[in-house]
Amino acid sequence: MSPRAAVVCFLGALPAVLGAQVGYRLRFETQLQTVTFRGLTADSLPVTDTVTGPGGGPASPDGYAVTCFPGESYCHFYRAGPALHGTPVTSSADLSLWGFGIPGLSARISARVSGDLSDARIWPGTTPRFQLLEGYLEYARSWVTARAGRQLVTSRLGYEGFDGGHVLVRSAALGLEADGYVGWGLTNGVALPVTSPAVNPLGDFQPVQRQIVAGAGAGWSSRWADVRADYLREVDPSVDYFVSERAAVQAVVRPPLEGVTLQAGSDWDLAMGLWGSAEASATYTRSQLSATIGGRRYRPYFPLWTIWGAFSPVPYHATFGQFGVRVTDWLDVRASGEKHAYDAADIATGLVQTESQGWRWGLDGTATMSHGVKLGLGYEAEFGPGASAAGWSGSVSYSPPSDPRLLVMIEGATLQRPLELRFDESRLKSLGFNVQADVASSLRLALGGIYYTEDRRRSDAQALDWNQFRATASVILLLGRGADGQSLPPAIRRMPTGSGSP
Repeated sequence: MSPRAAVVCFLGALPAVLGAQVGYRLRFETQLQTVTFRGLTADSLPVTDTVTGPGGGPASPDGYAVTCFPGESYCHFYRAGPALHGTPVTSSADLSLWGFGIPGLSARISARVSGDLSDARIWPGTTPRFQLLEGYLEYARSWVTARAGRQLVTSRLGYEGFDGGHVLVRSAALGLEADGYVGWGLTNGVALPVTSPAVNPLGDFQPVQRQIVAGAGAGWSSRWADVRADYLREVDPSVDYFVSERAAVQAVVRPPLEGVTLQAGSDWDLAMGLWGSAEASATYTRSQLSATIGGRRYRPYFPLWTIWGAFSPVPYHATFGQFGVRVTDWLDVRASGEKHAYDAADIATGLVQTESQGWRWGLDGTATMSHGVKLGLGYEAEFGPGASAAGWSGSVSYSPPSDPRLLVMIEGATLQRPLELRFDESRLKSLGFNVQADVASSLRLALGGIYYTEDRRRSDAQALDWNQFRATASVILLLGRGADGQSLPPAIRRMPTGSGSP
């Protein structure tokens, strides 16, 4: 039996499997997409067969710019590969169970099945076919919460997945909480062990055993401030060495000034002996106005088992600001800007002078019209080392005030992307639609499509055609017994579904 058939059988048998006292809530979603991908195919030709290209350099007789190395008899280049069509599909299920006869005891299971219905199998993330995202038992009381199984812990240090135990104790009267966890770690960003073939980026450098993860944290909350500290370490049991060791602190302060909030935080890579990322900001919010100013520092983090840390990536520093105002009862305007610069990389580029700083800014607005019509328009521009980008985006949506179960949206965008260090420049335009409807109290359907057209401005034959149409379809089914309501909340129904990968 295929994983998809097993899930369908499980859903049908769920009410009979559960006892009369057990409550459950199940959210089942399937999303399908059609995509097209065209890559590059390596090719070569004898030096004697090259001609002079439009830019003055060597080229192939059919117009491709080629690279010729001194002393070699062949020149190399890339030509457009064949257009490959894929149909990736993903099904996910989130199940919560309670009412086992022990107050506070519940269970949660979150799993995903993915694949590609086409023979091309070009879309990333469709292997392995089955992933258990979360699966744990939880015991929760007013002062303690304990979990055992596959779970995810979030903190300033990021998302940490592991198979193990997690205990959190709290005192509402004092505003204090502390937690600790230990288990076998999962790869950052995906619910798979680091030993899985699906996350094998470096071959011989991949660990042979799963890492042991241990972490702890403590926090204090009051009317005026929230403070939190976290610590995390990962150990490779095969060599008994640290894979990573990090610590972080963050704080939010609400001074006795109406609408003012101060926030700051930082983390440290103790294993590498480096200061990591940090930021500080001040926010002012009133009924029709919000503004934020601040600064941040970002340094990428890499575990010690990878080789990426050997490249000594330098951090960048940025100052930023955000501003939003409700101009009228129907018009909201937002603006943002940032200027950033990288630290000195201690490298020499004698033949090329590169930039180490950049900026970005954006301006957008939302107009809420009568009869359920909403308009959106925005512009963003960005300039950084090696490339820049600028483009418009806009949308028109309609949701009948008398029946918010229906949402229709049309959206479009443009993007211009000059590349400083490459012989290429592209301009991308897109136009798409999305329709969502709650056809029943527990069933939601969505259908969408988007057309991309790209103009690659090159003087050789590498200006390949990437134009394509992508279609998406999704189904969301909610089942439950003893749950607090079956239908989707109105705010959730109005949220647009993405037209990206499933």
